[in-house]
Amino acid sequence: MEHTYQEDSLFQQHNPKRHRLIRPVVATRDLDAPQLITTLAELQAHLQIAMKVELSTIPPYLCALYSIKEGANLFATNMIRSVVVEEMLHMVLVANILNAIGGEPAINTKEIVPTYPGPLPHSDASFTVNLLKFSPEAIQTFLNIELPAAQSAPPQPNHFHTIGQFYAAVRDAIEVIDAQTEGGIFTGDPSRQLTPEHYYGSGGRLIPVYSLSDALEAIDEIVGQGEGIDGTIQDPDHLLFGEDMEYAHYFKFNEIACGQAYMPTDSPQDPPSGKIIEVDWNAVYNMQANPSIKNYEVGSELWEKTNNFNKTYMALLDNLHDACNGKPEMLNKGIALMYDLKYKALELMKIPLGESGEMAGPTFEYIAK
Repeated sequence: MEHTYQEDSLFQQHNPKRHRLIRPVVATRDLDAPQLITTLAELQAHLQIAMKVELSTIPPYLCALYSIKEGANLFATNMIRSVVVEEMLHMVLVANILNAIGGEPAINTKEIVPTYPGPLPHSDASFTVNLLKFSPEAIQTFLNIELPAAQSAPPQPNHFHTIGQFYAAVRDAIEVIDAQTEGGIFTGDPSRQLTPEHYYGSGGRLIPVYSLSDALEAIDEIVGQGEGIDGTIQDPDHLLFGEDMEYAHYFKFNEIACGQAYMPTDSPQDPPSGKIIEVDWNAVYNMQANPSIKNYEVGSELWEKTNNFNKTYMALLDNLHDACNGKPEMLNKGIALMYDLKYKALELMKIPLGESGEMAGPTFEYIAK
């Protein structure tokens, strides 16, 4: 059957009036004090880590999304899909910042492709990220990933507890290192920037980065979409611009976990109090946790299908790598690869593994060229 963008594309517009949920920008540390990231080279390295962190969230989210059977869990499907789109946007935003300060984003190398199970890259390893079917365990992992930083939590560039702490340290470093560098650090080639016309998604704004203010705005977009704002779960701008309500990632996943939607007046400290959401944990393909090609006989049908999936995954990463390294027009060409990735994942999820009742699944593994 021929599919269209409107029917089931990962990038379909889940909310045409997408807006950001941003915590108020407050000074996180004394900008005149010694920084945790002190040199341009260290800053470039930490932005590369940020790309790996963002990439590490996408395979778990996609496993849960793909495992939901067609027509079931429509609310959860839309929420998870919207988060995936925004995580891919975050990767591109980080690449724009890195390009703007003279770095070169690496997206398709063995070093950046995460392995599962394992902790979030560069984190304090307080929880493990697994590839799981749509389940309470998977959603709890997603809540752990998107956990908002406490307002008093210090910036932490190494062994961070929350992603927000990591980005706070990067944000501080950008400000200070730029101020301390004669002529500033935003000397990268402007032609390497990805701009809104290159972006196929609807999950937020693709911000080209040419200056300090652009970089800070891009980081605020990333953190706001993940955590939301302190003291409320709503974007104060939605009243000004007449936009519909949309919540940050943590709250989207919490709606699924609680089986209940938020009301705009709900506090982030309390469970949602709105309408009941239908969640059917059984309407899924019974994907084996953390599938791996190493468990299959080389040359077998299952090995070949898994290898073909991983080739498509690497082709998608190659596409993103090229787009973020001077070929921005390549970004739109990733749509066909995302379709292919989905269909190959679904094909794997329909293959039984012996008499266990479990099914195979996508492994998202690095393959050398």
